[in-house]
Amino acid sequence: MTTTIAGNTSQGGQSAPAGPADSPFVRACRRLPVPYTPVWFMRQAGRSLPEYRELRAGVAMLESCRRPELVREITLQPVRRHGVDAAVLFSDIVVPVAVAGVDLEIVPGTGPVVAQPVRDAADVDRIRPITADDLSFVDEAVRMLVADLGDTPLIGFAGAPFTLASYLIEGGPSRTHAKTKALMYGAPEVWHALCGRLAEITGEFLRVQVDAGASAVQLFDSWAGALSEADYRRFVLPHSAKVLAGLADTDIPRIHFGVGTAELLGAMGEAGADVVGVDWRTPLDAATVRIGPDKAIQGNLDPCVLFAPWPVIEAEVRRILAEGASAPGHVFNLGHGVLPETDPEVLTRVVALVHEASAR
Repeated sequence: MTTTIAGNTSQGGQSAPAGPADSPFVRACRRLPVPYTPVWFMRQAGRSLPEYRELRAGVAMLESCRRPELVREITLQPVRRHGVDAAVLFSDIVVPVAVAGVDLEIVPGTGPVVAQPVRDAADVDRIRPITADDLSFVDEAVRMLVADLGDTPLIGFAGAPFTLASYLIEGGPSRTHAKTKALMYGAPEVWHALCGRLAEITGEFLRVQVDAGASAVQLFDSWAGALSEADYRRFVLPHSAKVLAGLADTDIPRIHFGVGTAELLGAMGEAGADVVGVDWRTPLDAATVRIGPDKAIQGNLDPCVLFAPWPVIEAEVRRILAEGASAPGHVFNLGHGVLPETDPEVLTRVVALVHEASAR
């Protein structure tokens, strides 16, 4: 397999269509015929790559996200190394809320830690709206990347209102989301005000990326699986739908992903996504039935399978490709992000296998 930043060439010399908008990744998102199943990995730009660790040494996470040249190089690293069919902007879901004035720090080994968690309406009022001018560093990074990537599409991304709200209310990561649910149930007016403000912030964050040239976006609702379907529909869906609807005029694919969301897949599709990401727990053919025939799917190799012997990995990749074939469009991915201990060479082999095994 031969790969360049300007565009991918599939196994057997079958050239991918020119231009990001007609790339295999975007075509699969649009449920159009593709020369092979496209593949990218969540967290592909990150700690599994030695060149990333070297580049990030001594630079705090939030600071690294504010340096366009650094964002550019980190985003390009997995495209060069693995030959994936799309780049994903290197950033963090809490970047826009930090811009909005929330005092937080991304603590290595822990995640986002918020100095003053949200407890009431006054706390919500302190989270100010943001504008494109506040995100000039994002605009600059995306424009550089689009020029560098050529035919390879760039995926923009953001955190969904529920997941962002959970961090802001809990003060950091949580296993139970108990404080989040307590506010959601006990003070629904504060909850909806908070999520409404976060939807506006997220929408602006994504709009800047799209206006600068991103070919698709992914909305991460990482912790939505903590909810029942009834609670998701009442407390979350309207706010995620607002974010996704805000990009409807852009005519680019919108991907929606969460973890542990098997019972929510249909509702997540209703929020306005063109592609619904599926974690490793739900077979893709079953997910397709739940989501419906008017959405593409993305996923869903268990990230831990990448630590198994190659024959096991190969069998799992082929199984997922077979299950994904039942969907009107399939983008191969993991069921969550690349784990830091993953051998990068294995990821490269998986990309080659996906392209070879799925060549039309």
